[in-house]
Amino acid sequence: MTVRIRLFAALREIAGTSLVEAEGRTAGEVVEALGLRFGERFAAIAAAGSLVLNGERAGRDTPVADGDELALLPPVSGGALRGSV
Repeated sequence: MTVRIRLFAALREIAGTSLVEAEGRTAGEVVEALGLRFGERFAAIAAAGSLVLNGERAGRDTPVADGDELALLPPVSGGALRGSV
């Protein structure tokens, strides 16, 4: 199945684009294919991030279909808010 993948933040920077296509039967297979294409750093960040398939949160074992759109959201890091203790 060919899936459109939207990439954000560090994943977009590594890939050099915000939109790619990849094949797989599950969301996890698609992520693995992209890791092979874009390298270890991409794979590590993608493995720690979240998946959204057609607007709904998804797991690595979620099946994908031709034409689906998968968003890869890298983990968010942050600190304390200003003014908080």
